[in-house]
Amino acid sequence: MLRDINNKIFSVWKPSGILSNDIIYAIRKKYNVKAGHAGTLDPFAEGVLLVCTGAKTKEISVLQLELKKYTAKINLGCLTDTLDSDGKIIFRKDIPSLTIDGINMVLRQFTGKVMQRPPAFSAIRINNVRLYSLARNDIFLNLKPREVFIDSLTLKKNENNFLIIEVVCKSGTYIRALARDIANALGTCGYLHSLKREYIGKYNFDNSYLYKEILDGSL
Repeated sequence: MLRDINNKIFSVWKPSGILSNDIIYAIRKKYNVKAGHAGTLDPFAEGVLLVCTGAKTKEISVLQLELKKYTAKINLGCLTDTLDSDGKIIFRKDIPSLTIDGINMVLRQFTGKVMQRPPAFSAIRINNVRLYSLARNDIFLNLKPREVFIDSLTLKKNENNFLIIEVVCKSGTYIRALARDIANALGTCGYLHSLKREYIGKYNFDNSYLYKEILDGSL
């Protein structure tokens, strides 16, 4: 239990279905402290959300350099406008016959320094306007690819039209975009069905607080 929540770095396990900022707002309101997070999670995703309070908010940019590990479930054969399960299906494509060796060969193409085109639905600002605000009004900008770093990709399961992979990467990597690109490289299309952020640096489920502990004031 944190005796004094101010000037601290700690992690909260974000449940699926809420915004990352919902957790930050709850901390600010419940504990009356300045707070920010070191890397957002999409609403449908769950996992480690690294929180900094008080003077520790100055360390957010450094903490964002820590490696992150995700478990991602990719739905092959369908594409949504948001590249995740919150969007609407806009395209379908047959799934070719896939082998474990073939999938692993494709995954190896996406390790190391990779050029990645950010999703249209993202928090990137263009002329001080968030891309997702434009996309919600059917304005889709085709951004130039950006360099990201993916330390490792591991296939955990290939079942029916789903792939489950583990991703270890640096900040700036869009797992939704990675799911799209992997599916394309496999000869089909795909979107991110579910996502769990397993750790950021030394912070994981075992040393994270639960969202309900914030709400009931038991941090």
